[in-house]
Order: sequence, then C-alpha cells, then structure tokens
Amino acid sequence: MGWRGHRGRTGDPLPLGGVFERQQSGMSDRPILVTGAAGFIGSHVAGALLARGRQVVGVDNFDGYYDLDIKQRNVRETMARAANDAYHLAEADICDADAMRRVFESHKPEGVIHLAAKAGVRPSIADPVGYARVNVMGTSIMLEEARRGGCARFVMASSSSVYGNQTSAPFSEELDVSAPISPYAATKRSCEMIGHAHWHLTRMPTACLRFFTVYGPRQRPDLAISLFLNKAAKNDPIVMFGDGASSRDYTFIDDIVRGVVAAYDRIDRHGFRIWNLGSSGPVTLRDMIATIQRVTGRELAVQARPMQPGDVERTYADLTRSTAELGFRPTTPFAEGVAAQWAWMRGG
Repeated sequence: MGWRGHRGRTGDPLPLGGVFERQQSGMSDRPILVTGAAGFIGSHVAGALLARGRQVVGVDNFDGYYDLDIKQRNVRETMARAANDAYHLAEADICDADAMRRVFESHKPEGVIHLAAKAGVRPSIADPVGYARVNVMGTSIMLEEARRGGCARFVMASSSSVYGNQTSAPFSEELDVSAPISPYAATKRSCEMIGHAHWHLTRMPTACLRFFTVYGPRQRPDLAISLFLNKAAKNDPIVMFGDGASSRDYTFIDDIVRGVVAAYDRIDRHGFRIWNLGSSGPVTLRDMIATIQRVTGRELAVQARPMQPGDVERTYADLTRSTAELGFRPTTPFAEGVAAQWAWMRGG
C-alpha cells in the first residue's frame, strides 16, 4: 500500500549523529510519529501529545479488522484537539517499507511511538502468518526507518500476553517470558527482542511497554468490556469462557496514556527498557460481569463456554519498576472506568 498524507508538512533533517546528545537540553520542535493513530490507544496518545502542544504525524492503514467508521470517528475526535497544522495523518501500511520511508522523509519526526499491530490472542491462532508479518516485520521496518531518519527515541507497544501462564504473581519485567502460549504473544516477545538488538547496534533509546488489558472510551468493539457493554445495551446474552475465575489487570486508557508519554519522555535515561503498564489490581471475569451489571443497571444472561485456547488464567502487573522510573501510578478505579466507557458509548 502507498500512503496518503493529510495536511502534510516537512521539516529539516537531523542526522543520526548528535541526536541523542541533543536530548539532554530538551525535546526538539520536530513532530512525534504515532503508528496506529486511528485506533483505540493510538488516537488517545495522539490527542494527549497534541494537548501538550506537540506536533503529531499519525500513521494508520485503516485495516478492516473492525468497522472503519469507528476509526474515522477516532480521527475526527483527535483532529478536534489539534491546533492549526499540528496533526498530520498518513494512510499507510507499516509493512510497506517504501511508504514508511516517504513518511519519515516528508515529516522528519523526532521520535516514534509505535502502537500499530494485529491485536488479539484468539485471532492470532487462526492467522499466525499474518500476525508475524504485521507485528514482527512491521516493527522491524519502523525501527530501521527511525534509524535512517535520525529519530531520537522509539517507544513500542508490547503486551502482558508475553507472560503466558506464570505461576508467580504479580508479574515482574524480570520474569522468564520464553514460553508464550499464543502466536500473538510470541510476536510481541519477538518485537521486544528485535528492539533490544536494534538498540544494541544503534544506541537509539528504545522502550517496550507491556500493556495490561486496556479499556475505556473508544475501546475496540471485539474486546470483552466493550462487547459486554454493547450486549447490555441491547439486553442480549453474553458468553463467559471458563468458570469466571480467570482474571485480568484491567487498565483505564487515561492511565495508559500517561505511562506511554512518560516512557517517551524518559527512555533516553535508560537506553533500552521494558516497563509494565497496568493497574496492579486484577479483576475476575465474574466480578467484571457483575460490575457491568451494576454500572448499566441491566441483568445479563450468561452463557458458559469452555476456556479458549491461548487464553491465560490471569494477568497481574508488578509496577515497581514503572513507578520508580516513570512515576507511573494508575488512579482510575475499575468501576469508575467502566462507567466512563458506558457513558461514552451512550453519548454522555
């Protein structure tokens, strides 16, 4: 796929040599490139950067994994926060190296926040090749073009899925994650290792952020909270996989965005770093359903099904490192976050 720029603008090139030293005296006025900018997390991150007065170059290929109207709405909401000429959107595929090179050459970004990926554990089992192509090859292309473009830092999304079925909790970044249990998790761990190799060779500061089940306004429609809220709105039954005892460390989008921006700001102090971004407060599936019933005021009919292949029993973030190094402290209680998502869905 080629790329289509919107409200495009070029800047001055900055060679790779000397970029990192420049960071000691503060950020440049060059834009930040955000991939997956029309998606759930990407649109929120782009909006937060714009609110800080930064220029943003968004990249998204508008993949048809879910309704494109949702992505278009996300873009409109992001653009509504942008000052004149502060936000530029390139419709392009991260797996198209030529298109990515043109984006970098046109906009000369200061750094990259790479959030684009094929997401989801269960779909990855049906399409492992597609997941490897987008997640591993696409990330490799982004890292290489960031190097060629003289970017000062690179932040990429990883996932709590890399932890698999750990026997000890909470999950620390120091745990062995060499045994993923889904193709999606394997691709995310691969991206972390590729990021480390790239940092070792180039010394471009690189952060890998292990997101723990992000929810809130604009959440993808295929994710459990969004799916269950939609079912509640229609008084439809929901499907519960397993006995309801599995748990997830649900993390509200505003907390995640603060962590992403802090990682971008601080990765130059660390070189290469992996950070957990979670709530450190796991909620069982049974309690999540009960919370949705309280928030919506709807009684949900539950249809039990066996656990799905590739699903983990629990996720639980150890935030010791991210709190100490990023000042990351999630503040949104689960019920409050679900209520915010419900209000957004209802247009409130």
